[in-house]
Amino acid sequence: MLESIKNRRTCRNYDINKIVEEEKINEIVNAGLLAPSGMNRQTPVAIVIKDRATRNRLAKLNSKALGRDADTFYGAPVIIMVIAHKEGLSYHDGAAMMENMLIEATNQGLCSGWIHRADEEIKSEEGREILSFTGLNFDDYVGIGHVIIGYPLGEPIYREKEIKSGRVFIK
Repeated sequence: MLESIKNRRTCRNYDINKIVEEEKINEIVNAGLLAPSGMNRQTPVAIVIKDRATRNRLAKLNSKALGRDADTFYGAPVIIMVIAHKEGLSYHDGAAMMENMLIEATNQGLCSGWIHRADEEIKSEEGREILSFTGLNFDDYVGIGHVIIGYPLGEPIYREKEIKSGRVFIK
């Protein structure tokens, strides 16, 4: 487990044409569903987007929210949007879900990244239209973020992560 944590890095160059196996996606989503949540409310929801047209529409909306004309999902073929019901500790619970999925993606031999602006997407009319297949009432949710996953375009660059000092205090 610690090796997956040590090796996890954000990937910004994906092979959009290499299909991510269904079993790997399921394991990643399951890892997210197993994340801790305040009072075990399990408020986060994972919305898996594999359909290329839907993925591209969501990518355009995300880049529009950022104010930049670029694929903010870096070509990743699979997007897992995490939103959480507004009750309880939704942001904390959603972040725990995302972290579990990021680590499991590394464990599955995939690249991943955490992308923001899910809240802007679910609050927009276009975002609600794109995600209407879920049947969710987005007024009851906050957007946490997106876990982007896929195979790297070329060889991923792994280097030892430098850990800043002064971040642990013990008495």
